[in-house]
Amino acid sequence: MPAKLTVDLHPIFRSDRDIDTAVRNVIFRAAGQNVPLVEIIPGKGSGKLKSRVLAMLKQPHFKKLYRRVESAPGNDGMVLVHLK
Repeated sequence: MPAKLTVDLHPIFRSDRDIDTAVRNVIFRAAGQNVPLVEIIPGKGSGKLKSRVLAMLKQPHFKKLYRRVESAPGNDGMVLVHLK
């Protein structure tokens, strides 16, 4: 079992569908494999992509899978999702 899963959104930042799919897949895969941590890398940029990811994670079907979400200490361009 890996200690964490990581998804980098830089290559797909222009496609809303690909972003949604990538985030959904990594969260459900981590939950299914009992991986405790997911790193989502939206990058720093203007913050729109990070806001989109955070809004997505607030949906009820995602909220029941994790304990907390935070920005990585010292790196605002990374979102850490701590799963149950």
